[in-house]
Amino acid sequence: MTETKTESTLDIRQVYLKDLSFESPQGVRAIANQQSNPNIDIQLGVSYERLDEEGHYEVVLTITATAKTGEKVLFLTEVQQAGLFLINGFSDEDMGLVLNVACPTILLPFSRAVITDTVSKGGFPQLLISPVNFEALYAAKRQQGKAQQSADESSTPDSSEGPAEDVTIN
Repeated sequence: MTETKTESTLDIRQVYLKDLSFESPQGVRAIANQQSNPNIDIQLGVSYERLDEEGHYEVVLTITATAKTGEKVLFLTEVQQAGLFLINGFSDEDMGLVLNVACPTILLPFSRAVITDTVSKGGFPQLLISPVNFEALYAAKRQQGKAQQSADESSTPDSSEGPAEDVTIN
């Protein structure tokens, strides 16, 4: 008897900017009065949705960057970089890695370029986003999910975990 092995595929069909916002509440005063290095807070989020039975997924990497001096917000920018991927032939466990690690890793350079360009056009020095280890973030999320599930099982029988992922990078 011969076994047919399903070949795993991850094809990039489209990369696109889903949403972009930039705010500089202080306007030109923030640029003119900037005397010290601002505190930069970066939030990452990954979400995904299966679009059809053929294996098309939309994966969205959201990056929110906020620059503050004291309590004053100098700028806030949010980018939702999305990709349409055709994904087939992966086990459930590997699918989690593909959607939460491989796809965001593909999207990160596009997000990074949009943020750098947007912040610069807002009159501020370039904001360069460091490389992100999505595999470590995914492993930490899974550990946190397991711990939460254990806690929930002891208190409520019908608990469920959603696909939301938010990470803070300072």
